[in-house]
Order: sequence, then C-alpha cells, then structure tokens
Amino acid sequence: MRRLPLLILLLTGGALPLSAQTIIDVDAAAGRHKISPQVYGVAFATPAQLLDLNVPANRWGGNATTRYNWQVNADNRAQDWYFESIAYGSATAGEGPDSFIAEARSAGAEALMTIPTVGYVAKVGPNRGKLASFSIAKYGAQQGNDAQWFPDAGNGVRTNGSNVTGNDPLDASVPADAVFQQGWFQHLVSRWGMAGQGGLRYYILDNEPSIWFATHRDVHPVGPTMDEMLAKFIDYGQRIKATDPGAQVVGPEEWGWSAYFYSGYDQQWGALHGWDNLPDRQAHANADYLPWLLDQLRQHQVATGQRLLDVFTVHYYPQGGEFGNDTSAAMQARRNRSTRSLWDPAYVDETWIATAVNLIPRLKQWVQLYYPRTRIGITEYNWGAEGHINGATAQADVLGIFGREGLDLGARWTTPDAATPTYKAIKMYRNYDGQRSTFGETSVSTKVANPDQLSAFGALRRRDGALTVMVVNKAASGSTPVSVRLANALPSGNAQVWQLGAGNAITRLADVPVVAGAVNTTLPAPSVTLLVITSGRR
Repeated sequence: MRRLPLLILLLTGGALPLSAQTIIDVDAAAGRHKISPQVYGVAFATPAQLLDLNVPANRWGGNATTRYNWQVNADNRAQDWYFESIAYGSATAGEGPDSFIAEARSAGAEALMTIPTVGYVAKVGPNRGKLASFSIAKYGAQQGNDAQWFPDAGNGVRTNGSNVTGNDPLDASVPADAVFQQGWFQHLVSRWGMAGQGGLRYYILDNEPSIWFATHRDVHPVGPTMDEMLAKFIDYGQRIKATDPGAQVVGPEEWGWSAYFYSGYDQQWGALHGWDNLPDRQAHANADYLPWLLDQLRQHQVATGQRLLDVFTVHYYPQGGEFGNDTSAAMQARRNRSTRSLWDPAYVDETWIATAVNLIPRLKQWVQLYYPRTRIGITEYNWGAEGHINGATAQADVLGIFGREGLDLGARWTTPDAATPTYKAIKMYRNYDGQRSTFGETSVSTKVANPDQLSAFGALRRRDGALTVMVVNKAASGSTPVSVRLANALPSGNAQVWQLGAGNAITRLADVPVVAGAVNTTLPAPSVTLLVITSGRR
C-alpha cells in the first residue's frame, strides 16, 4: 500500500487562550463533497498577486462598474467620488475590461465581469474630460466637493443637508439599455471567444441594485421594484444567452441583509415612512424579495425552457464594526465569533439584524425551494483588520466555511496588500510553500466541541491524496495544546510544520511526530500552522 502525505492546517488567533487540550476529530471517509475552487476569488488583483496567491477568480465589480460605458471606456464613480464621470487612459472601446481579462488569464485566473443594468452609463466631456452629475455651477453650493481635482463636482447634498433633486441625468451620463450592452456582449465574444471555448464565462448583472437610489441617485433616484428587477434579469439574461449560450449569468448581487427581503423601492420607503406598510411587498402578496425573484425566474424557465440565472449571489459584510481596522480585544473576539453568521442557525447576529443570518444554508434552502439546481455565491465580503493577524484568522475561517458549507462562488473585496497577514492567510490555502500547493478539493467531516473557541475544516487533496485540515484557534495570547485525531487514514512518520505567526511570515518549523493516529502539538497564539504528514489510505 503506497504512502500518501496527510496535510493538516491549523490556525490560532482572537479570543481567550484554551487551557486544556482541544480535540479535533477528522474522518477522511465521512461527509465528503466537492469544494469549488472558485470560492477563493478576490477582486481587482494584479497579475503578480493572482500568481502568488494562486487564486482562480478575479472580480471586476463595485459601484463604479454600474456605470461603465464600454463604448468610450469610462465610468461614473457615483456616491463614492462626487458622482464624477471619469475616462480611462485609453479611448479604445472596452479596453479596461479587456485588459482586466487578459491579465487574469495571464495568471491562470478567470475574470468575473460586471454588466451595467441601471439604464445609464458614463459620458465624457471634451478631450475625454471629467463631467459632474451635481455641478455646483448648475445646482448651487453643496456640502462637499472634489476640491483638489474637480472643484465643480459636488456631492449632491445642499448646504442645508437636503439632497439635490430634479437634476438632469444627462449631465454626466447617457442612456444605456440592454440593446446597448448587447453590443458589449458581442465585443467580448469577438475578442475572447465563446465561454465554452475559453472565453469570458461569468457575466454579473450589476452591483447592489436595491440601493441605486443612494449610490446612483443622480440617475436612479427611486429604488427599483421587484418587477423592475425581474424585467432586467429577463431582458439582459436573454441577450447574454443569445450572444453566448454557454455564458453563466450571475446575480442579483444584493448588498446585505435588508436587501435579501425587501426591494430597493421598499428599502427607500421604509427608511422614510417606517417598515410596517411596504407598498412593493404588499403588491407581491408579502413575498420576500430574493425568494420571489428566484421563483419568478424558475417560472420563466418552465414557460420558455431557458435558464437565465446560473449563480445566485449576494454580498455580505458583518455589521458590528468588524469591517474596519479596530483590533481591540473585544473586537478581535467579535470578529472571530461573527463568522458564525455564515453557517450557524444557533448564532443570533449581535447587531441590528438580531436574528440568525445562517447565510449559506439560507441561500441553499431558497434555491432548493424556489429554483433548484441554481448555484450560490457570495461575491463581495470583508471582515477587516487586513494588517493584523486577527484579520488573517477571520479570513482563514471564512474560506474554510465557504468550502465546508458548499458555496460555489466567492470573491473577497478586494485583494489584501501582499505585506499583510490577511493576504498570507489566503496564500496558506492556495500557495503556502511557494510551489502552488493548495488546500484539498473534497471536504471531509471535521468536528470540534466549541467553534467560538476553535473551528476546523478538513479536505482531501486530489494531487497526492493529502488530507488538509484548517483549524482556527481563537486565542489572543499564550499557547494552546491540540490533538488532531485522524480516522480512516494510516498516518506514519513525522508531520512537516509550516507556520504563519505574529511575525507575519510563513515559515517551516521542526517536524512533529504522529503518534497513535493523532497529531499532538502546542500552538502559539495567534498563529497559522500547517502540518504535512506521510500516511497510507485505507
């Protein structure tokens, strides 16, 4: 019987140290299911980052992509930057995304491309100059402006605190419907080929549409209704599939918890008038927004035979301050704890949400009930503290959860700086040794007693039969003794030890013996530890 390496990945960092030995039970024969490599995606990574991280997906997304004009190669930065339309360096049609796709390909990654559906895209001024949606010269004094780069561009808020209303959307934008965008689909296919032959595969339908009334209020000041969003899905989806039948349509890319249940129209109404009487919801028999949308797209497929949604996606950010740079002891513990909102039905969110988010199981349940065989994704998320080991342990926890819970597509917002521990936490999954060695592709049963103290994730690696286990030990200081007990594997010899610690470097340490089918070691806090064990398979 040939020997195979058994790989175990351990993390520590974030709460009170554990005083007793913590048991991790890994059964290599139980609970097996595929881990999609696409869950390790990032956004706007450089080719060097993509190569170093060895990640398979890079997203072109965010608020500016809602108004990208492929014909003139420009976008509008919306509320993020004074509602300015800004040209890219090249006037070549579609050059920005084409370069993005080319760079992703050069690093062995796929591009996830956002397609505008809001109805307007950026226009450019003379000599490709900037244009402002809320010109101070036209609309009067405002509370803020781009004083350094474009002083006439206001923030759309009058000095008395009220929003500028009744502005002309043509000041800095031009109408752009699905016919306009179909020209871009055709360009993409002409430039890169059909999806089935290696062309662009993922077409994302816009970005956080239910809050267009805020982020893009210069062109869409009223939140979209459920019917508007369904009509857009059908119109744009049909044109994407007509241009490239193998393309994967991704959406609706909603921003977070409220947007899973309420349309943009009702979110805007509720904020102004209260949440007890929501007109759009009442007009749809009190249906929750995203389940309703799934069901309508399913009914469309039944009637037409055409699937117009391939990957059902949302965005998710923890709401308790985790997405930030606070690394106080309390926030470190909360950051590590709050990842349970992704999977645990017993975890009541500690913010204004105040209920169990249970996000990935919830998405899977909605798909099962309303549109079976639709894949699921979280295409924007971030737990903050990128420059701290606590951000790294949270990131590693999230990636482990994505694989264990069966997510199909993930993309972090954005890509951490290569000098940060959080960047190295991703690298521990995808290129821990600099030789592109990765976490496994098949999830296996991995059990711990208390995930608030220590969580763990196991997987088999196809290339060499390795069993990989990611363990997040949420200790802030001291050391933690652990025993990783292995079932349905025949370990022998010593375990290699790789560690990412407070020194912010991935280092190989001395080997650790495997005794009686277990790896017993003590881990410093906070740290990320990888064990590689020689074993035989039963």
